[in-house]
Amino acid sequence: MSTVIQGARPYGEGDPVDVLIEDGVITAIGAVDVPEDADVLDASGQVLLPGFVDLHTHLREPGREDTETIDTGSAAAALGGYTAVFAMANTDPVADNAVIVEHVWRRGQEVGLVDVHPVGAVTVGLKGEKLAELGTMANSQARVKVFSDDGLCVADPLLMRRALEYSTALDVVIAQHAEEPRLTVGAQAHEGERAARLGYPGWPAAAEESIVARDCLLALHANARLHVCHVSTTGTADVLAWAKERGTQVTAEVTPHHLLLTDERLATYDPVNKVNPPLRTQSDTARLRTALAEGVIDCVATDHAPHAVQDKDTEWTAARPGMLGLQTALSIVAETMVRTGLLDWRGVARVMSERPAEIGNLADHGRPIAVGEPANLTLVDPDAEWTVRGAELASIAANTPYEGMRLPGVVTATLLRGRITARDGKIC
Repeated sequence: MSTVIQGARPYGEGDPVDVLIEDGVITAIGAVDVPEDADVLDASGQVLLPGFVDLHTHLREPGREDTETIDTGSAAAALGGYTAVFAMANTDPVADNAVIVEHVWRRGQEVGLVDVHPVGAVTVGLKGEKLAELGTMANSQARVKVFSDDGLCVADPLLMRRALEYSTALDVVIAQHAEEPRLTVGAQAHEGERAARLGYPGWPAAAEESIVARDCLLALHANARLHVCHVSTTGTADVLAWAKERGTQVTAEVTPHHLLLTDERLATYDPVNKVNPPLRTQSDTARLRTALAEGVIDCVATDHAPHAVQDKDTEWTAARPGMLGLQTALSIVAETMVRTGLLDWRGVARVMSERPAEIGNLADHGRPIAVGEPANLTLVDPDAEWTVRGAELASIAANTPYEGMRLPGVVTATLLRGRITARDGKIC
């Protein structure tokens, strides 16, 4: 079976071209003859990008299939333009051994809409007391490439040092949820004027920044790869810039919601805006955007976090932190980075596909749009707009902070190894 994409502009550059895909590989770019059996995608006026890669998503399976499954999460990912996602380890049971990570990997293979790569826990049960079986998970059928206790910080510096040292022999990356727990006891919102006025216990920026600084030093001395999850403060961006100048092998991600939303939204007391780390200030948001454009922050990751109604639609202090993100990520990046001139579409490919694929060590994703390359691709209509409705998203949960927003950029098709997985807002 062949597929022909007609009239697309790779990276939004140059004249429109046709792209011929055969057996999952790009075989011609330009003016191509359409095979009789070809599936033709009319991409006139659209931008062709490498398929997106999400280093940070919560698919909730096993354990909380009432909020999301690998099936529904994969559908949301494909509709959002993703061809690969990394599923975080804070499931129930925790993905801290080969049995669980292989289960997640197999389920992803069975669903087949995106490549699902399980993230292994750094510590047993996410308890921060003893290292999990990193080697066993790395050498399992799942071939785990990223380890994280996300949702919780590996707060013990000695344990984090050992994890980083061990990771070098396995050629894997340790992804840290940077939050000094002793500074965030009872915290509910960014520590500042707004939290004080609303009566919320504050979440200081230093709780994130101090862990990032510590871990960058540990990674430098261990010659290990460190990845910082969901960067949210100006200070963290400054620490990352300093660490990279010193030669530290550190990478970092920012979420779409930290690029767009601020703690001003907390005035409504709506728990849909509760997230970990919390929404910060307008100045933080501005710094995160420039840091992403400059490469200080390497990529965008959704931190897609579906929650059941009873866990989210409740009083603020009892509500679970987290937001949906897979189907809205491209639009938020278009709004905050493309419309503002901070990134062009090639830059979008860098932060949403190429760099996350490199960080996650994926050989067949984030590749150039060129003859001979795997056809993991995303088509985007840059001029189209859509209105976000949580109930219409593919996830089981509906906890989106963008409800009712009119956003730019529509994913019109996603292809995984040449097979169309999503098209015109529907799963194929």
